[in-house]
Amino acid sequence: MSIIILRTIINAPIEGCFDLARSIDLHVHSMQSSNEKAIDGKTSGLINLNEMVTWKAKHFGLNFTMSSKITAMEKSSCFTDEMTKGPFKKLHHQHLFRVIDSGTEMTDIFKFEAPFGILGKLVEKIILKSYMKNLLVERNKVIKKEAEKL
Repeated sequence: MSIIILRTIINAPIEGCFDLARSIDLHVHSMQSSNEKAIDGKTSGLINLNEMVTWKAKHFGLNFTMSSKITAMEKSSCFTDEMTKGPFKKLHHQHLFRVIDSGTEMTDIFKFEAPFGILGKLVEKIILKSYMKNLLVERNKVIKKEAEKL
């Protein structure tokens, strides 16, 4: 299993950062490079506890569909989404928020495991970990930019 921990400092109030991170619409905007779309479940607005969304996107020239559910949420401090169906063996993404002097520290703890045993572990290590980290970095740049406009 791979773990990516990413911290982003945002010069904006915690409430706005929390809501932007839950925004289906902003997620779609931030993932334009993979043509990601919400196609089932919660397809727009802010996702909440126990709600599900199904995404369709193109990565590595292939179309993927993935469903995830919000399995934990504490208003303005954290939420967790977990893959319920999709291309990974496991995917668990914790979003943590805390107030700091300059605004908000947003931390992603992103854990995932590729399928296909030892071959999957090799692909995970050589390709997927850096690819997934880059997607998170790009997404967080969009969240930061939008939050700092508010």
